[in-house]
Amino acid sequence: MTADTHADDFAQDAALFARMRAMWAAVDPAPADLIDRMVAAIAVEDLGREYALLTLIETEKAAVRGDVETLTLQFSDGTVTVLLHITRTDHGSHRVDGWVDAPTAGVTLVQDGGEHSTEPDANGRFAFDGIGSGMSVVRLTVQATGDDDGQRQFQTPHFEV
Repeated sequence: MTADTHADDFAQDAALFARMRAMWAAVDPAPADLIDRMVAAIAVEDLGREYALLTLIETEKAAVRGDVETLTLQFSDGTVTVLLHITRTDHGSHRVDGWVDAPTAGVTLVQDGGEHSTEPDANGRFAFDGIGSGMSVVRLTVQATGDDDGQRQFQTPHFEV
């Protein structure tokens, strides 16, 4: 086969696909607002996880506690807000103190090295000690309120400890 033969085959295929596209557009046209509806549906599908609000507040050094580096992160999906305060310990690991404003059955901090799980107290406070450096995610099992008796998962975007 020569380059001309490939070009001819491509041109024939393109013409065939154009005729098929025209036929289907005449027989069963797509709704005029299909693209807008699909974009909205995809955006809403993963809204809780992918579009979680991330606010990053860094502090230089915690002067009251000495030379300890701290980082404060806030995540929210509009119904659940999680505040994380990450502190480097004297031993080189990290302590993660957190607060959640919704009734939560369990909290899990996930890293490549494994998972750390705990339950928040009645005020929504939880903590993890001995956390290594690395990319992390916090997952919460949020208890539904009102008419819905189920549970749902809330997951933060990845952040670095």
